[in-house]
Amino acid sequence: MTLVSNDPSWWPIINGSIIFSYFTVAASVGLMYDWALTFGQEVELIWKQRWSLMTLLYLSVRYAGIGYAVMYTLASVPSISLTDTVSRIISIALDWMAEVVDAMLGVIIITRLHAMYQQSRKVLILLVVIFLATRIASAVMAEIMMMQTSGKELILSGTYQCQFRYTGDDLLLISMAWIFVTVWEVLALCLAIWITVKHFCELRRHSTSGIIGDCFAVLLKTHVSYFAR
Repeated sequence: MTLVSNDPSWWPIINGSIIFSYFTVAASVGLMYDWALTFGQEVELIWKQRWSLMTLLYLSVRYAGIGYAVMYTLASVPSISLTDTVSRIISIALDWMAEVVDAMLGVIIITRLHAMYQQSRKVLILLVVIFLATRIASAVMAEIMMMQTSGKELILSGTYQCQFRYTGDDLLLISMAWIFVTVWEVLALCLAIWITVKHFCELRRHSTSGIIGDCFAVLLKTHVSYFAR
């Protein structure tokens, strides 16, 4: 259902939407400009090299991010008219793209931490179990929220807005999803800090060629399996 109105009471929302769209477009342009500048290096350093799991994940996250930015811009610019159905499709696509990209980033983090901990089986099992638990819970809650969400197009003083209405316990589900994601990210951060501090302390005790040189040696030694995957 489309709502058409020229009521001045909507002007603060219209102005806020226009200002927000400026930042959205600027961010998307910056992203595309960065992609154009680095595409040549990407071809030489990634596309022409031996492919691995990390190569596939990196390219998937990179281009999914570009697609996400394009769709988000289309949904955010008030001068672009979108029907209720199209707005709903874009909203669902954005939500699931975020879920998939988060999952791929989680795999990259697990692989990285596994390498940093000398391919410890215990660390790998811990990370995989917690990651799967958080991602499955987050995906289930996202699906529930999508089923309970409705939207409509607003035409306000010649601008186009998409309004989504949340029903049920969506706010509670959103809070729970954020808690699960935060637990996972804090755990990964703490493990990374712990192993970094541990390596640095070992270097200070046994350094013979300088801290900087030994740091590079540790990086090469502990991450070689990560880059080779």
